[in-house]
Amino acid sequence: MTTATLDLEKVGAFAQRISGMLDGGATTAMMVVGDRIGLYAVLAAGGPLTSAQLAAETGTAERYVREWLAQQAAVGIVHHHPEDGTFTLPPEHAAVLAADDSPASMIGAAPLVSGMHRRTDELAEAFRSGTGIPWADQDPTVFESTERFFSVGYRNSLVSEWIPALTGVHEKLSAGARVVDVGCGHGAPVLLMAQAYPASQFVGYDVHRASVETATRRAVDAGLSDRVRFEVGHCHGYPERDVDVVTFFDAFHDLGDPVGAAAHARQSLAADGTLVLVEPRAADDLATTIGTVPMAAFGFAASTFLCTPNSLSQPVGRALGALSGEAALREVLTEAGFSSVRRAAENDVNMVIEARP
Repeated sequence: MTTATLDLEKVGAFAQRISGMLDGGATTAMMVVGDRIGLYAVLAAGGPLTSAQLAAETGTAERYVREWLAQQAAVGIVHHHPEDGTFTLPPEHAAVLAADDSPASMIGAAPLVSGMHRRTDELAEAFRSGTGIPWADQDPTVFESTERFFSVGYRNSLVSEWIPALTGVHEKLSAGARVVDVGCGHGAPVLLMAQAYPASQFVGYDVHRASVETATRRAVDAGLSDRVRFEVGHCHGYPERDVDVVTFFDAFHDLGDPVGAAAHARQSLAADGTLVLVEPRAADDLATTIGTVPMAAFGFAASTFLCTPNSLSQPVGRALGALSGEAALREVLTEAGFSSVRRAAENDVNMVIEARP
């Protein structure tokens, strides 16, 4: 194609968009650094600081800090004050970047992007071969970031909004219920539920031994090991029966055989039990998802790198994808034998699906 056939104004506009995306990719790496060594936290607490002051506060080298601040100012994360050479992190920006416990925190997602970049060669080979990549083979930052990012929503919504929206689940948990969580990872939502419902018993299963070990340590540290345990186990193999609630937190779409996993959950539930899927929010068609889901581009990237390869690494390999939508999930649950399926709650990131036998 020659330049004579191109609308050069459109070329220039698109090049500017790509430049912005490249800025974003580079900035994500800088965000990981700022988070790792506490630069955002000190800026949030310290008011206007020079690069030398920020370096002294964080025990870092001023020359590196100076360059980091320049980049952060260039993209508008920090504000530069040329009259005295100081930098500030506005409180609204700090709410997003400086602490995991902020309801608006998004800094936990940044290491996930770093983990993707470190697995580009493996993914390119998977594209060529069609084979899968298990979660266990992903970069360790993926495990850290997945927990940090999704835990913001769990802390804000799980106990206060999602559980009350489920049919009779709050009442059962308050009275004393048996709960099985599948794909527990580091156990964040299980520990939140256990803290909120001291009469109930919880067990989490995951095939990734290192994650189970982390979750177990956290249960001990939280003083919950008398009511919470985590074990290495497959989504088709856990032995519990007549349980009140089976949960999958942002894990169901990763499974190779979600129908089989849902059918096993149904067999494990009591007659009046409840299956709960917490899944990334998505519409039932691509155009609506792209137009209405705030982090659709991020979600599809994560699905390409992580969720779809994990499913394809397992038997069946249905590969729902992270943004599969309610209709696809309903189809799987109906195929597994559930007679009642509904969307019980949602926020900007997640939707909560309730299924009953």
